[in-house]
Amino acid sequence: MAAWDLSVTVEDLGSDAPPVTISVASDLHVGGVILKLVEKTQIKRDWSDHALWWEQKQQWLLRTAWTLEKYGIHADARLLFMPQHKPLKLGLPNGITLRLRASFSCPVFQTVMGICRMLNIRHPEELSLLRPVEEKKKKKDKDLAEEIYDLTEVPLSSGTLMSRPCLYNGMPAHFVDSPQMEAIYKMLSVTQPPPAPEVIAKQYRPASVVDKAHINGRWLDSSRCLMQQGIQENDRLWLRFKYAAFYDIEPKYDVVRLTQLYEQARWAILLEDVDCTEEEMMLFGALQYHISKVAQSEPQMLSTNAAMDDLESALMSLEVKMEGENSSASELLENMTAPELSDYLKLFRPKRLTLKGYKQYWFKFQDTSISYFKSKEESIGEPIQQINLRGCEVAPDVNVASQKFLIRLLIPAPEGMNEVYLRCENEQQYAQWMAACRLASKGKSLADSSFQSEIQSIRSFLAMQKTNSHGNAPAGDESINTHSLVSPRYHKKYKPKQLTPRILDAYQNVAQLSLTDALMRFLQIWQALPDFGLSYVVVRFKGSRKDEVLGIAPNRLIRIDLGVGDVVKTWRYNNMKQWNVNWDIRQMAIEFDGNVNIAFSCVTADCKIVHEFIGGYIFMSTRSREKSDTLNEELFHKLTGGHEAL
Repeated sequence: MAAWDLSVTVEDLGSDAPPVTISVASDLHVGGVILKLVEKTQIKRDWSDHALWWEQKQQWLLRTAWTLEKYGIHADARLLFMPQHKPLKLGLPNGITLRLRASFSCPVFQTVMGICRMLNIRHPEELSLLRPVEEKKKKKDKDLAEEIYDLTEVPLSSGTLMSRPCLYNGMPAHFVDSPQMEAIYKMLSVTQPPPAPEVIAKQYRPASVVDKAHINGRWLDSSRCLMQQGIQENDRLWLRFKYAAFYDIEPKYDVVRLTQLYEQARWAILLEDVDCTEEEMMLFGALQYHISKVAQSEPQMLSTNAAMDDLESALMSLEVKMEGENSSASELLENMTAPELSDYLKLFRPKRLTLKGYKQYWFKFQDTSISYFKSKEESIGEPIQQINLRGCEVAPDVNVASQKFLIRLLIPAPEGMNEVYLRCENEQQYAQWMAACRLASKGKSLADSSFQSEIQSIRSFLAMQKTNSHGNAPAGDESINTHSLVSPRYHKKYKPKQLTPRILDAYQNVAQLSLTDALMRFLQIWQALPDFGLSYVVVRFKGSRKDEVLGIAPNRLIRIDLGVGDVVKTWRYNNMKQWNVNWDIRQMAIEFDGNVNIAFSCVTADCKIVHEFIGGYIFMSTRSREKSDTLNEELFHKLTGGHEAL
């Protein structure tokens, strides 16, 4: 074959250096091109991380055995020879910025896996990278150089991406190298003190659902690499939890994961990304106060002995197996005679244009269904209605101070979801019925062994919301800066000294918790909020003339009318037959059971982002305990990649 000249820009020679020209033939493979380049530059160094980037086509030439002809490269190709791993500035949920080397050549999904492995965060599939929101900068802030913690010297990990890093004193080996590195790990794994009120005020705060939708247009595409998405060396990105499905949180192994998740939840509440009641805000404030107090006094580094941990996890899985196999005769009998729950409750169905309030009925709970009758006497006959709770949504709506105990049920129906409210008279009744509804939604009956513990956890949750009117607040703590613990809405509404007694009141209920328990409790309450886990996108439904908002949750999609701000429809993933994207007109079409079809185009985000959210949540629901250490990357790309992945 005829020889021809190929020009390649070698990054290591500096930006002013002219391209290196080598003589090649079309049947030369990419590996041969690299060999010629290295020989011609005469620089002695480790070139193993380098690869060729084809600028016009925006692609890496990673198949070194392919020939130039197979790739379709001619003399006019603009090629760059550079490292695949480059420095990146990474903003973490706790506000710290790291500088580390990340892969610019593999799909972002793998880049995130590499970053999480370096930082010791398990389940990297729950996180992703997004372009940051610009902060409001004042002129006088310009002088404040931001502190960046450097991890670029950490060697790139060999070994599979999923294998757990070796831990020494609870830290990955590369953090034990120097006191500086150890200090950085401590910053990753210890919660930050409450931010000053002016720091909170300076952050971007979404004022509406549409504002909240704009952030979701910033997620990077998991199937394409950083270079293909226009990210350059030393650019700034954020690492955030993207999917609100946190699997198997194990405080012993997940120190960094738990801390960063808490920080993301804390900021979501302080910046009103997720709405909560005033009572809940006081409880969040009290927990933050307690967490920062305990974090300063408790030594954080968990020194764990790997052999003991392995033994413990082996015993745990053995225990699970034994539980499954060994159900005694008395247990079987117990299961056959399931306990019954029946009582007078009040029922209300919103969304029907009636002014009638709650109406009292006699309710009976059997298996996973609720039946209701006009009165106890009539409960022998046919019920007015029987509601099967399997697969429904159960949400609390509680205010202990005003004795409001509501259970919100969203029940699957072909045309969306039907909403029903049950009103309980007191805590006792609420705890029992709420526990029963939660179990039934998972397909478990009252005979299930977890019924009593569910009641117990609901009771302790209610106890935390009770305010103690004994003014025995810790005397030395009167100086707490309450505006650091609540969102700006309450800065305007109350003076700090009005908030102090309310937060200290709530603090009485959590003051005994250990650091880990307090973090876990904070996350539990956050996850119980009605709007938790909703990612919004502005869309235009097919045949509609106005923009609406689509909310994407871990198990359902919701349609929100912007005029009213109300949820108009809910569709669950487990009723979804298939979803397709028409990439030419950028339109998504989804088909549900019962011949329900919807189609929409996306306004504030690319439809690939929405496609990835839905596929990602379906992927999250396929994870299981037996396979928790292996991540089915191929399945993730199948569900989220779209035609580009194929």
